[in-house]
Amino acid sequence: MEIETSDATFQQDVIEKSKTTPVLVDFWASWCGPCVMLKPILEKVAADYEGKFILAKMDVEKNQEVPPKYNIMSIPAVKLFKNGEVIDEFVGAQPEATIREWLDQK
Repeated sequence: MEIETSDATFQQDVIEKSKTTPVLVDFWASWCGPCVMLKPILEKVAADYEGKFILAKMDVEKNQEVPPKYNIMSIPAVKLFKNGEVIDEFVGAQPEATIREWLDQK
C-alpha cells in the first residue's frame, strides 16, 4: 500500500496506522536527484512486501511542519514507524538489495 501524506494527515496516515502496520515514510522533493532515483525502488519493494508495511511519501517542499519535528536535514530521508514511533531510518538513495536487507531485519 502506498499513500501521499501531508502535515494535515500525518497523524492519521503515519502515527495511527503504524500502531497496526509499520509505516515507511519517504521524505523527498521533486528537485532532488537521489529522491527521484529512490522512488521507484521504494515503490517496487512496497509492492513486493504488500501488507507488511505501508509506504507513505511526504514532499518536504509542500509540507513544512512535520519534517523538522523528525530532524529531516537532508533528503531522501526514510524513517520506519512502528507503534507511533520511529524505530529505524536511513538517509540517501540506497540500492534495492540494501533496502530489502534493512527491512528484513525489522
